[in-house]
Amino acid sequence: MTLGGKAAIVTGAAGGIGRASALLLARRGAALVVADRDPGAEETAALIRAEGGRAEAVVTDCATEEGAALFTARAVAAYGRLDILHANAGVSGPLVPSLTTGGAEFAEILRINLIGPWLAITAALPHLGKGASVICTASVAGLRAGAGGIPYSASKAGVINLVQTTASALAGTGIRINAVAPGLVETPMTAPLYDAARARGREDRIGQLNPLQRGGEAAEIAEVVAFLASDAASYVNGQVLVADGGLSCSHPFAPRPPGS
Repeated sequence: MTLGGKAAIVTGAAGGIGRASALLLARRGAALVVADRDPGAEETAALIRAEGGRAEAVVTDCATEEGAALFTARAVAAYGRLDILHANAGVSGPLVPSLTTGGAEFAEILRINLIGPWLAITAALPHLGKGASVICTASVAGLRAGAGGIPYSASKAGVINLVQTTASALAGTGIRINAVAPGLVETPMTAPLYDAARARGREDRIGQLNPLQRGGEAAEIAEVVAFLASDAASYVNGQVLVADGGLSCSHPFAPRPPGS
């Protein structure tokens, strides 16, 4: 699954899944543009360069037409091509379902999580050719209820449909588009949940509802992204690869260890 000679963009790359994906794509040989409105994108680029990779950082709002045009132009100018887009930038909003979320807050979550990937895709398309790969970060929260707040879950359900409908619209181009749907993963976005569990001495209960009975790591999601980005996934298109420890494989129940 080497990516030598390919150029990639990763949005939301200041930390978490975005940073882990950028680092792994670079280790597999891709040249990177890492984008985020958080200046931590500069640190991600520095980490890649420290490992001998090629990376440039763009600090911008990735969910604007101007931002998408900026990081796309930087990739084409720096590397002369574009082969991989990981549209990952996102926000969580309320962590639990609430019926009091205002319209402006709801719209902002949709702007970043759903319109942002669309703007990245449309900016990248003129530079993508046969064999190119687009990966969007969705979530198990977009599959069914119980894994996030209402605006976040709705936005990620939108990402899943965006991938499916865009794959159909790209018929005949040879460009693939897929999504990865993580479960509970420790990132800056989920830090409040992890911090609260640790403060109560209940860290061992993190991820208890999935069959692996643990939370995930950003590096594990990055492996899925790298697979989808590679030619090893050349016949995978319009799909959502779920990486959630098995959370979404069953209806809710309280799992018990064997013999208990």
